[in-house]
Amino acid sequence: MPPMPAEPAAAAEIASQPSPFVYEDTAATRAGIAAVSKRLAGGTIAIIGLGGTGSEVLDLISKTPCQRILLFDGDRVEQHTAWRAPGAMPWGTIVLGPYKVEHYAEVYSRMHKGILIYREDLTPDNIYLLDDVDFVFVCVDSVRARAFIIPELERRDLPFIDCGLGLRLVGDCVMGQVRVTTSTPAMRAHVHEGSRIPVAGRDDDELYRSNIQVACLNRLAATLAVIQYKQLRGFYADSEAEYHCVYSVDGNTIVNADRADT
Repeated sequence: MPPMPAEPAAAAEIASQPSPFVYEDTAATRAGIAAVSKRLAGGTIAIIGLGGTGSEVLDLISKTPCQRILLFDGDRVEQHTAWRAPGAMPWGTIVLGPYKVEHYAEVYSRMHKGILIYREDLTPDNIYLLDDVDFVFVCVDSVRARAFIIPELERRDLPFIDCGLGLRLVGDCVMGQVRVTTSTPAMRAHVHEGSRIPVAGRDDDELYRSNIQVACLNRLAATLAVIQYKQLRGFYADSEAEYHCVYSVDGNTIVNADRADT
């Protein structure tokens, strides 16, 4: 990924790159944070999985000046997709049932020029598509998929953030947690020693796929993940330097763990 512009030369190099936006980011200028926003410039970000969380990640990342955004998902839009998607999906889109990556690329290409799509899930046959990627958001709801993806990202020395939701119907209320786990080449042991990311067991996501509305938690997971990414890039201050955080619904609490050496 391009260096954070701590040095003037690095800042000038990033500033000279063509803008990835269709129109100018006047919000950053208006807020007086245009210089800080340049720390997010450049690089290629991959989003694996365009379900509720992945689509929300895209909504946020498309508003950053990264150079390219790669979208991976082999599923098509269905009616239930709309209830965990950012914005209001047109009925006509649901009827047509395009691939999710097609729909989201059409929407967010109105703002960001660097969106590339792959109408497929990642497999050993196409993992090479990550060859030029700098950062990855893993937003899949399958243990089996994670068991393949996570080791591959580590083998490629790629920094990534994995998002997970665990919800259960307890009595007549929904309880559960939102998890965001970060892994970089400099710090990976916590993922395995603490079993932070589920990569073993069965795909027990029946409740997640049911008609229980979890859009707010998808959005929270995506928001926490993108905040963490921006902390890694030096956009946000980071006094905790945590690589793992868990939000609990019933107590409305966030617990941070696995601090990086600072």
